[in-house]
Amino acid sequence: MARFLPATLTGRLIVTIIALVAFVGVGASVLTAMTMRSHLTDRLDSQLHESLDRSTRELDLLPGGPRPPSSGPLPVAVGQGTGTLTAVFHGSTQRGDVIGDGEQNALSTDVLDTLADLPTDDRVRTVDLGELGSYRVLAVRDADGVTIVGGLPTDEVTETIQNLMLWEIVLTLAGVLFAAEIGRILVRRQLRPLRDVAATAHEVASMPLSSGAVAHTPRVRSDLTDPATEVGRVGDALNVMLDHVESSLEARHESEQQVRQFVADASHELRTPLSTIAGYTELVHRSGEDPDVVRQALAKIETESSRMSALVNDLLLLARLDSGRPLEQATVDLTQIVLEAVTDRQVVDPERRWSIQVPDDAVEISGDADRLHQAVTNLLINASRHTPEGTSVTTALRSTSVGVTVSVRDDGPGLDAALVPHVFDRFTRGDTSRTRASGGAGLGTSLVKAIVEAHDGQVAVRSRPGDTVFTLTFPA
Repeated sequence: MARFLPATLTGRLIVTIIALVAFVGVGASVLTAMTMRSHLTDRLDSQLHESLDRSTRELDLLPGGPRPPSSGPLPVAVGQGTGTLTAVFHGSTQRGDVIGDGEQNALSTDVLDTLADLPTDDRVRTVDLGELGSYRVLAVRDADGVTIVGGLPTDEVTETIQNLMLWEIVLTLAGVLFAAEIGRILVRRQLRPLRDVAATAHEVASMPLSSGAVAHTPRVRSDLTDPATEVGRVGDALNVMLDHVESSLEARHESEQQVRQFVADASHELRTPLSTIAGYTELVHRSGEDPDVVRQALAKIETESSRMSALVNDLLLLARLDSGRPLEQATVDLTQIVLEAVTDRQVVDPERRWSIQVPDDAVEISGDADRLHQAVTNLLINASRHTPEGTSVTTALRSTSVGVTVSVRDDGPGLDAALVPHVFDRFTRGDTSRTRASGGAGLGTSLVKAIVEAHDGQVAVRSRPGDTVFTLTFPA
């Protein structure tokens, strides 16, 4: 069935409208014709009863009562119309006439035989009388056993119904054609907003979204996003979907850029120790067996190897955290971790003033002790590298009903305002010259963020000259 319907929604709606109009038109026509036929037939039956009454009274005037005359036509009552049929049956005698156009004709034997078989139950019937056509007839019998039959032709009723049906067919066809044209105009006008929505979707589909930065995608006009209408709901849903698509594409492009930058930065960071190792290896080959040169070269190679190993380990940890690999989950005494980390920094970096604020009771959370120790240590190392000697660094641990916070505050010069939004990005360094005098590879704070988020926590930074605070928040 579906293959016979138009493919477009416009065509299907027009076909539906035509079918409904045709169904209503045909139904109304059939009902009207049936009602009209019933009305005309009832009127014809009333006329038949009146005609039979007139014929019966006329025959009663004959000598001896209503019996067929021996010869000649039956008497015709006043008021009988053309086509009126009268027949009388008594014993073996049967006579009948039909009024023609200005004359009275005797009924044939076949017609009389048909009429003679009619039951006398005072019910009007429709019978086919051969050459005379269809008649509505009524047969009655008196007390003497005389049967009188009256009949009127149904030609007028049939012709009226046929003319009515013809006009109904013409009007129904005209109504269907009119409905088809008006329906086409109205449907196309009502579906114009839907075509505009589809045009917006096609415009977006034609945009080069597979690669590169994503330009602003078009949106459905605001007048086509009214949620009170079907088309408006479609337009609003398309706009919401386009918002999601655009944000996803932007996130994908940003991720691609980050990957490219990550690869470039990692390559740059690894190239320096590799170049150093290669240079000192060549120096060993050229120096022959000079023990001092060999010892200095091996020491430098060992230093750069350790530096490269640390960088590779940091990159591997970041990759594992990015892939969602779960960390160890155990009850960790965060107070002990903070105390150990600060104590280690006091030994390694005595040039700064280190202080600690922890509650009297142990603060415990669920997590990976080694990774949490690494996160706190990275923040303390970050404070050592980017503040001058004599800077005060305070590490505070606080526990509340909603979570646990670890904050590292220093009174150094603070971060550059442009650096604050990117301080937790990978390979972000305050010194863009990439010299090691100002710090490491720029992975410390990014590792802190990755480790904290792996523990379902959050990181934050606030900085101004003389007051820089890094805060780690863990769920209770």
